[in-house]
Amino acid sequence: MESMNHPELAVSALPWVPVTVGDMKLLAKAFFGDTEYRLLLSDLSNMWEEDMSKDSIQSRAQDLNKRLKAPVEAFFAHLRSVAAPCLSGQSHDQSTTAHFHLEHYGSHLTLKLKSELAGVPFYWEFRCTPAPVAVVSRQMMRPLLAVTRVLQKQVEELSALLVRKDAEIQDYKENGAVLSRGRLQTEPFDEETYRENFITQTLPQMGALQDCLEFDSELQELYVAVNSVRSNQKRKRSVSPSADNFSFVPEQISPNHDQGSAPAGLRPPVSSGSKQKNDQQSLEKTQEADSEQTVPLLPAAAPVDRSSVRPKKKKAVGLFR
Repeated sequence: MESMNHPELAVSALPWVPVTVGDMKLLAKAFFGDTEYRLLLSDLSNMWEEDMSKDSIQSRAQDLNKRLKAPVEAFFAHLRSVAAPCLSGQSHDQSTTAHFHLEHYGSHLTLKLKSELAGVPFYWEFRCTPAPVAVVSRQMMRPLLAVTRVLQKQVEELSALLVRKDAEIQDYKENGAVLSRGRLQTEPFDEETYRENFITQTLPQMGALQDCLEFDSELQELYVAVNSVRSNQKRKRSVSPSADNFSFVPEQISPNHDQGSAPAGLRPPVSSGSKQKNDQQSLEKTQEADSEQTVPLLPAAAPVDRSSVRPKKKKAVGLFR
């Protein structure tokens, strides 16, 4: 599972919303905590990000506002109140007299903010850098592919429902039902015909929407729902034990250990070729061991028939000998 901190988890649960800064349209994700924030911006060709903690916010605020003496919590609450509505697609309060301005510095994107805090000008800059591929994949590509699959599943279920509705209408007709208003008459639904007509007739009319940054409320809701399901599944996989996390460390067995005493389930499989090779090596070792045996000290004698040798009986000792 990918490691993510709290701002990253929080921004992952947010949908992409269309925002307009000056004459530039962007998709944005913005999470503002108590003294931290994470911002993502994209124009569908690039993605920029910035992640700021309390200490970093304090240092930048001092650089941009030399006379600022307020604690971080105080001026960050003001920053959140004027920046969050704009970066979440809401119409910000005009009474705050906040002004936003975008500037490009090479591959970097800076969003400059000017407002008033207690009657004194307050300046801030969101200095966004290009987001790595992992962030682009995690925050945009994977969720949008999942949304596409969900929409495809929804279309399949609606198509099956239309087929069942046609069968229901046909049953009514066969039992004498008559349509009272002719304008409601429809043709039976055919999925293949509908798909072909959609691709050849409807899709060309949607060509102008391919570069559109609109992300309506229904898609935002579906995006959040899909991300929530994915996060819950990842959390369950990280908690429940799985076979992938199981590792078996075999006990080290000495060469003289008899493998026959090991359980059958832990014995390594031996192929026929390996078995013949092992048998041949064992035979050669046995022959070498026999050839190296020491010669017995006693000379070889003729074999003795031990069955013919019997112990002598002792004579009974008593009164009579």
